[in-house]
Amino acid sequence: MTRPVDSGKMEGGVQGGVLPKITYCTNIHPGESWAEIFAAVRRHAPLVKERVSPDVLFPIGLRLSGRAVGEMSLEDAKEFHRWCGEGGFYVATINGFPYGIFHNTPVKQDVYMPDWRFAERLDYTGKIAELLTTWLPENMTGSISTVPVGFRSCIGPDDFTTVKKHIEAALDHLDRLAEKTGREILLSIEPEPGCVVETTRDVVDLFDRLALSPARQRRLAVCYDCCHQALQFEDPAASLRLLADHGIRIGHVQVSSALRLADPRIDLLKRFQEPWYLHQTVGRTKDGGLLRYDDLDLAISAAPAEVEEWRVHFHVPVFMDGTRECGTTRFFLQEILPLFPEDMALEVETYTWTILPPDLQSGPVTDCLIREIEWVIKTIGKSI
Repeated sequence: MTRPVDSGKMEGGVQGGVLPKITYCTNIHPGESWAEIFAAVRRHAPLVKERVSPDVLFPIGLRLSGRAVGEMSLEDAKEFHRWCGEGGFYVATINGFPYGIFHNTPVKQDVYMPDWRFAERLDYTGKIAELLTTWLPENMTGSISTVPVGFRSCIGPDDFTTVKKHIEAALDHLDRLAEKTGREILLSIEPEPGCVVETTRDVVDLFDRLALSPARQRRLAVCYDCCHQALQFEDPAASLRLLADHGIRIGHVQVSSALRLADPRIDLLKRFQEPWYLHQTVGRTKDGGLLRYDDLDLAISAAPAEVEEWRVHFHVPVFMDGTRECGTTRFFLQEILPLFPEDMALEVETYTWTILPPDLQSGPVTDCLIREIEWVIKTIGKSI
């Protein structure tokens, strides 16, 4: 059971009014219906909180599917809010990226659908924002992660007008909610390999192309997934500086780590091929060029000899610096995490837990989550 949290802390936050913002994303738990999602949160979150944040509020990085949002009644939302209050939890971030089924079925590029070409994405995002305004603590900015426009091969030049219209409508909705409720919520584009927006430079280019009014742009941000940017062989400090130089906000950070193989023999990673998720793979050649593949099996089939290092979009526990075959991009986390502001929302996001090779599943999932959060706390050098 979670220890009671006194109401003073619940209302006013912790010392200095700054709430701790280190958590994990609940997309690690299978479940699509609201009943399944809530059951998983009730089962796992208190166990994690008891270890890493027993006496102060603990954030929940909530994933809500399209199905869950459609099923949730006003009473369901109130019940969840009461449960959070009684247990010492709060919600400031929602993973609004995967709309459909995310576990126990092949997902691959369907994870991006509906993308920002479709009204369903706009409607789903709006409903999530409305829920978050009822759960978000006062004086805190909320963040909703979302698809980076869509999978690159699915988006054509003629689609951008519709994409822009839908994104602008979403930002206008967030502005109206802020006016009505006093709660600021950001729509946070999450760059991902293989998508329209995958590099930090792509983020800047998207903002330039959208050419938003100041009122709209203040509601648009980035969900910074560390695995995804490490996969692009980006320099952590330079990536953050590029965003800052263009006035682009970071809504929240997903703390994640990829596979890193300093060897041209990509077939060494064969056991990480699986049918559920895309594992976009990037190889850096000896002359510094990058070769990109939409999935690991495509890279293995191509097996270009000129690659000197491979990085694979397969999230592994962030405390690991390697597997029996290769290393990880943990070094990227060690460099970038101390660079974020101390009040930045950080979410461990090892959603691949159910498909990790058995030797990488070090005990129950809650134990792994605790180890990951404790590693993050140690890396940034601050107590939660």
